[in-house]
Amino acid sequence: MNNHMYYFYEAAHSIISPSRAFVDTVGLFYRNPLNPIAQTAFGRNIAAACELYERMTRRYGKPAFGLHTTEIEGETVPVTESVVWEKPFCRLLRFVRGPHPVGIKQSKLLIVAPMSGHYATLLRGTVEAFLPSHQVYITDWADARMVPMSAGRFDLDDYIDYLMDILRHLGPDVHVVAVCQPSVPVLAAVACMEAQNDPHVPCSMTLIGGPIDTRKSPTEVNKVAEKRGTEWFRRNCITRVPFPNPGFMREVYPGFLQLSGFMAMNIDRHVSAHAEMFKHLVEGDGDSADKHRDFYDEYMAVCDLTAEFYLQTVDTVFVRHALPKGEMTHRGAPVDTSAIRRTALMTVEGEKDDISGVGQTKATHDICPNIPKDRQLYHLQSQVGHYGVFNGKRFKSEIVPAMNAFMAEMEKSFVLGKSARPKLVSASGAKRK
Repeated sequence: MNNHMYYFYEAAHSIISPSRAFVDTVGLFYRNPLNPIAQTAFGRNIAAACELYERMTRRYGKPAFGLHTTEIEGETVPVTESVVWEKPFCRLLRFVRGPHPVGIKQSKLLIVAPMSGHYATLLRGTVEAFLPSHQVYITDWADARMVPMSAGRFDLDDYIDYLMDILRHLGPDVHVVAVCQPSVPVLAAVACMEAQNDPHVPCSMTLIGGPIDTRKSPTEVNKVAEKRGTEWFRRNCITRVPFPNPGFMREVYPGFLQLSGFMAMNIDRHVSAHAEMFKHLVEGDGDSADKHRDFYDEYMAVCDLTAEFYLQTVDTVFVRHALPKGEMTHRGAPVDTSAIRRTALMTVEGEKDDISGVGQTKATHDICPNIPKDRQLYHLQSQVGHYGVFNGKRFKSEIVPAMNAFMAEMEKSFVLGKSARPKLVSASGAKRK
């Protein structure tokens, strides 16, 4: 285990602090509107270079959702955040809307954010898209380096326990949406609740771009994990949180390692994006530069995962393929996905997804044989990659309407206690299983 990795990372940030201060000063000088040189090509180039240096060496903090309003039936209504459930490693946020038009009954929607190195705010666009039609809740997972050792461990079994507690807190009339990583634990949590005949199982679950069976269309991420095995990751990726962070001495998989891996996969794209930003800054194209800032402010803000959660996930999902093989356990008991009968199932995949390949999420339908066929839907979204299945133009215009229609129909049959056949139309190929 490389216990010094985190310390080198912290030291590097300390070492470059003086240069950052100097570059900030130079940048302010060349951006000052009272400085005549600031209006020259030379001044704009220096100012742009200073901003890029500052952004590439900055430590990005946890972003805010910043969702203050939404529109319901043509009316703009305020939105506020509130914490409605909390444990050491997760807070459940509710986006409270109101006041809004009287007589509108909207169902609860639980969005389970990925615990994979980024904050829940990565799903800001997902939350925003569902605010007009649902009472939206989202899991806000904690940065492991901020959780003291006294809070104990947190592994995949604990993650599943958290999900079951949240579902019981929200009640049986909730729809749950899992984006990428949480697809496996959400499916496991629902299976465990169904096996226990728990009355609080969700009305429906939608799994988006999730690694249910990574043997199907394996991506580079999948191949690397399977080839190297769990022990390689234990030796090379696990370190301890340094002083003076609250989680001092906790074993973690650092977020900066996850970010480095993702950026290395598409390094040409990131280099080009920063070159484009430099050009926009020099040309004074503020709108394009702002789009770049917004994306990278989110993308570069990372958090740590507990070592036990990360390693158990790698072993269960990517190395052993335990869930699709029927070998996954929770607290020593088998996770039987065939026990799922009441909760409806929708899966969404992106045609160009290079993180979870096409077929990996769709495999859920094969391992849930007792969900009635008319309570299942598969949606393959054309022309989108991994990010596009939960954010962006096609997500809002094609995926969200398909999900809303599915959830509305499933809610009716769930309430009535029978399986109604939804009449769904999708421009991008949603179809019955």
